[in-house]
Amino acid sequence: MTPAGPAVTLRGVRKSFPLAEGRTLQVLDVEHLELAAASCTVIQGRSGSGKTTLLNLIAGVSLPTAGAIVVRETVITALPEPQRDRFRAEQIGYVFQTFNLLPAFSALENVMLAMLFGRAVPRRQQRARATALLGRLGLGARLAHKPAQLSRGEQQRVAIARALANNPPLILADEPCASLDAATAREVLAVFLAVCREEGNTLLIVSHDEAVLGAGDRLLDMAEINARAGAGA
Repeated sequence: MTPAGPAVTLRGVRKSFPLAEGRTLQVLDVEHLELAAASCTVIQGRSGSGKTTLLNLIAGVSLPTAGAIVVRETVITALPEPQRDRFRAEQIGYVFQTFNLLPAFSALENVMLAMLFGRAVPRRQQRARATALLGRLGLGARLAHKPAQLSRGEQQRVAIARALANNPPLILADEPCASLDAATAREVLAVFLAVCREEGNTLLIVSHDEAVLGAGDRLLDMAEINARAGAGA
């Protein structure tokens, strides 16, 4: 059942990094941002504009310097690290730009391991779901291949399947089509969006890809979201 309120809310979120001589660089300053439940939002922006930082904060991978982030009525910025890690495993799927696949495990095992940690899919159903997701993404013949035996585009599709594995309420995707050719990007994106809409996931994508920019329910520019960042102090 889709929650009545927003899936994600950011309030007064700022992220700064220390520089030399006691100065700081503010890379993110988001006064207010909401993502509607079961929606697809795409954020575009130049390199270095804070897109990946924004995703990492929403995922609870890192904490903001100030402000609050609420995901499905949980203030993740108030959780200690072990609880943030558990919340992310159970509630958030993340397609990392660098894939972050485990090299010792096959494509199928990488997706199934996400289910083991997330504990959302019954064990007896995990292999079938992982196989089905990889098949929909065109990897039915690559289930037993390890990441080193896959092309970058195939690794990216495994990463997408892994993010979808637990049917998480929120999915974050950092340039999910960057390693795919144009035709494959369109096919993979269509499957990605179809699965999210079928299962009612909220999807947030950051991308430069023209095919991706027109695919969401809403397109935002990082320059508008992050209007006051970039100043040293």
